[in-house]
Amino acid sequence: MRSLFTTALIGVGAGLAASFVMDRFQDLAAPAFGMDGGDDDPSTVKAADTLSKAVEGRPVTQKNRETAGAAMHYALGAAIGGGYALAVRQWPDLAKGWGVPTGLTTMLLLDDVLVPAAGWGPWPAAEVPGNAYGLASHLVFGVALEGVRRAGETLPG
Repeated sequence: MRSLFTTALIGVGAGLAASFVMDRFQDLAAPAFGMDGGDDDPSTVKAADTLSKAVEGRPVTQKNRETAGAAMHYALGAAIGGGYALAVRQWPDLAKGWGVPTGLTTMLLLDDVLVPAAGWGPWPAAEVPGNAYGLASHLVFGVALEGVRRAGETLPG
């Protein structure tokens, strides 16, 4: 059996890859869901602002907002991936459904609870197209996460 470190590392890599796949899906699907980006910062940028204010006492500069938002997105994806891989190692049944339950859980906990509670975005009932877009995006994330995790588990070592 692989070490816990290797399992976590596979999960982190899977989370990064799944975050990338989710980003590409969103690029392609945004017009179909009527998501034009709007004038408001994405929740990842707002989260980066919150972190920057806590650490540096000031928000992220305008020049660095897009990069900071992407860093938050990928860091969260990596953390979810590492945690998910370790959880599947302990409870293999979590991998049933090819990541769909994980994607759904991620959307419910992040988009529907954490983001609105922190003031980084609207509550789900306030934005139906955005909620459908978030659901589709996180299902893509979950399936990609599980697919890459499974592929990583087949590597020697």
